[in-house]
Amino acid sequence: MKRVIGFDPGLAIVGYGVMDFEDFNRKKVVDYGIITSPKEESFPVRLAMLYRSVSELIEKYKPNEIAVEELFFNTNITTGINVAHARGVLLLAAIHSCGKLYEYTPLQIKQAMTGYGRADKKQIQQMVKMYLGLEKVPRPDDAADALAVALTHIQTGGLTDKFYIQ
Repeated sequence: MKRVIGFDPGLAIVGYGVMDFEDFNRKKVVDYGIITSPKEESFPVRLAMLYRSVSELIEKYKPNEIAVEELFFNTNITTGINVAHARGVLLLAAIHSCGKLYEYTPLQIKQAMTGYGRADKKQIQQMVKMYLGLEKVPRPDDAADALAVALTHIQTGGLTDKFYIQ
């Protein structure tokens, strides 16, 4: 069995989902949740906290591969820049700790989960629930999103043009 951690990047909240798998039909959830950083802290301190938390999570679960959602913004560029910084820190921790890093666009995730590139968040979350045989949608939303990233990775077999190895 292999292990993947999926990440839904953010600054205030980072979702994560840890799964073991052989293929898409043989998979199980190991853990999921969120990493948070307090708004009261300075931006550099929040980034350092994120780096430490992601590194500790990777050390705890020792994944073979890490899958991360790419960013997409359409409104607030200032917020987008801060999230991009946080995503960069997440990528750095991932590549240092694991080496095998895969990236997926929101469109790729929507298509993998629902077969439809314009699916909304609720549709994706319902499919995560269904694919994993859960009684309810994982909460918070960021954790469900991270599980969708991990499921996309498992479903596509890591076939992405955005793969990095240390």
